[in-house]
Amino acid sequence: MTPLTSPLTTDLYELNMVQAYLDLGEDKQAVFEFFVRRLPARRSFLLAAGLDDALSYLETLQFSPAEIDWLKSTRRFRGNLIDYLAGFRFTGDVHAIPEGTACFPNEPLVRITAPLPMAQLVETRLINILHFQTMIASKAARMVLAAPGKILSDFGLRTAHGAEAGLFSARASYIAGFAGAANVLAGERYGIPVVGTMAHSFVQVHDDEMTAFENFARARPEGVILLIDTYDTEAGARKVVELAPKLKTDGIAIRGVRIDSGDLAAMAKKVRGILDAGGLKDVIILVSGGINEDVLQKMMAEKTPIDGYGIGVNLDASIDAPSLDCAYKLQEYAGKPRRKLSEGKVTWPGRKQVWRSYGTDARMRGDVLSLENDAQTGDTLIEPVMRAGKRVGSAPTPAQIRERAARELARLPEPLRKLEAGFNYPVQISEALSALAAQTDVKTRG
Repeated sequence: MTPLTSPLTTDLYELNMVQAYLDLGEDKQAVFEFFVRRLPARRSFLLAAGLDDALSYLETLQFSPAEIDWLKSTRRFRGNLIDYLAGFRFTGDVHAIPEGTACFPNEPLVRITAPLPMAQLVETRLINILHFQTMIASKAARMVLAAPGKILSDFGLRTAHGAEAGLFSARASYIAGFAGAANVLAGERYGIPVVGTMAHSFVQVHDDEMTAFENFARARPEGVILLIDTYDTEAGARKVVELAPKLKTDGIAIRGVRIDSGDLAAMAKKVRGILDAGGLKDVIILVSGGINEDVLQKMMAEKTPIDGYGIGVNLDASIDAPSLDCAYKLQEYAGKPRRKLSEGKVTWPGRKQVWRSYGTDARMRGDVLSLENDAQTGDTLIEPVMRAGKRVGSAPTPAQIRERAARELARLPEPLRKLEAGFNYPVQISEALSALAAQTDVKTRG
């Protein structure tokens, strides 16, 4: 896959540290883990996402001659760093929790094992990819749980914080259970179903709405969705009823209508009545504008006759929780455990594993976080995905990851499925991990 960005998409301090490591000869094996420290107020679980793009980044990470020349021109770095970067290839190992897996604070989503300069260099971009996609997938999962059985589509590219954010949002939301995205590049790059209707401008170009509807339907006869609220939503629905028989004689079926303004619930009820009375009971109603999980839950509770939702900035910017408190921290160096003791940011040392247990109802009951070589009951979550810079096995497709996510959401405890506040999923720290932390503290402080 073509790299999404330049390898210069990194923080200067990564290059500064690599320069120092090379000068000091500090190139022993290091272990870093990426994890989320704590959940935002309106999150009770996360959905791991972004791993495939992270691995693609590691596989293709290479500095071009032009990038090396630019680094030389800055006069910031010595020749040993320039030479190191010119020949750089990632040859480390990666362990990870599979994409589409429900996860919780302190559980390592990704573990990097590589020589120290190499493991340090990849920090910024890995966080950039994993943080964003996990954040969006977790937001999308809440919406999927709030509106079971409804068609959810990502309409957020135009309000996303940049083109890559829009692309990653399409992928992450699809993994979480969205039906598709309006983003055409997401279809080309990831094979995600691309969806879309029409804009008000198309209607306004025409002298009358009926002609606009007919011209659009004949131009795009497959899966016709007509936007009916440019002028008068109810009048637009009646025009659809009037137009449908004419199109049907030519083999064109109207699949649905979209409403993008006003009181969506009230208008959907009126439009449903008009369509049903006109013999168009199979025509679906889609709405867009201001949709989030709270709106979806309310619509579901009131049994509003809406079949699908186009969701924009509430998804692509994850407005209620636009960031996760995450970190990529050194857990072992030269065979010795390492632990950060900063106030409020203490880490758990060593290479870790997560064991998950289930109840008799097959729902998730609790996790144990411990050392990789500890023996705990339950299913292990972290698995090898890259050895010596090469992927272990073939990468799962977005559709396969989506299937995993659906299974995971079905196994969440019921309070998490209902998005209820105040329920804390138990993640137990093992005695072995606590003991290692205490031993590390003594050595560090001593």
